[in-house]
Amino acid sequence: VDTGAERYPIWVAPGELRRLPDRLRQIGLDGRRVFLISDTAVIEAHGRTVAEALDSAGTPGASYVIPAGESSKTQRTASEIYTWLAGERAERRDVILALGGGVVGDLAGYVAATYLRGMPVVQLPTSVLAMNDAAIGGKVAIDLPAGKNLVGAFHQPVAVISDIETLRTLPRRSYTEGFAEVIKHALILDPSLLALLERESTRITSHAPDLDLVAQVVAQSSRLKALIVSSDPEERGLRAILNYGHTTGHGIEQATQYTQYMHGEAVSVGMMAAGRIGVELGMMSQALLDRQADLLRAFGLPTAAPGVNATAVLDAMKRDKKVEQGKLRLVLLEGPGLATVRDDVPQELVERTVQSVLRG
Repeated sequence: VDTGAERYPIWVAPGELRRLPDRLRQIGLDGRRVFLISDTAVIEAHGRTVAEALDSAGTPGASYVIPAGESSKTQRTASEIYTWLAGERAERRDVILALGGGVVGDLAGYVAATYLRGMPVVQLPTSVLAMNDAAIGGKVAIDLPAGKNLVGAFHQPVAVISDIETLRTLPRRSYTEGFAEVIKHALILDPSLLALLERESTRITSHAPDLDLVAQVVAQSSRLKALIVSSDPEERGLRAILNYGHTTGHGIEQATQYTQYMHGEAVSVGMMAAGRIGVELGMMSQALLDRQADLLRAFGLPTAAPGVNATAVLDAMKRDKKVEQGKLRLVLLEGPGLATVRDDVPQELVERTVQSVLRG
């Protein structure tokens, strides 16, 4: 990623956590104290690998473990981490290591952005979702009861280090839901990645996936995200297209209190809603909508969310942070790799489409 003001590497390969001290040295952070933030599930699976790598290099530091899940992404948890950092006498030159999925990356990044008015953070994503989305781009945030990611900042990491081997320990559902973000990148930006996903979906989603192939896909998807972030680091224009499927998706998550649908699953349904709107407006072909649905199903992702309260979803959508002057800003497709942002979609069409994907 190169925003002009900031530049940082993204490493994607098996075994990257064992190379962590070398990577820190490459970006000039060796010899500094590190403060690792992770969650209960990830620390059990990968904490020892990180600890042994850092110990072997003589890197001093400490760790803080939060309960796994979206419910930890709050100001209360952030305040607890501030108190811990203060007790450890963390300094501005020290380094936050965010080891985990999107929740840990968002929360640890938010803490790094705000404690001492800013500390460097290295993102160590351990889920497909985080490797392709949350870890790249510097959007860090916590949730409020009123909505997801409503309090946050732009705070770019100093590096993103994606160890593909960590994906072996993910529960099946957590592994597949992350590919919603990869499919999103393919649909809005890269027809060649779209074709690769269609061709290799069986190998990628098998119970013993080809990690070299997964690394190739994640690297290609990460590169797309990096290009968009580099051109629009604070989402003032082009970066908004990365929200394809997210307006309805976030509404579904909030309406179900983050307990029924994982983020990628909700975004998958949100992409289907956006696709149906695009078809109704004559922007997107029915053939492309069918192609999108087939690919989502091939990755085990939902194309509908039956039983979710439509009124609650629509209310949440109206509070979405992408709303401007009371108007929803929806990302729609005109073709593979051709995304646009519209703020003139009739409310009646939005309501009817959301209700249709919630009926299944």
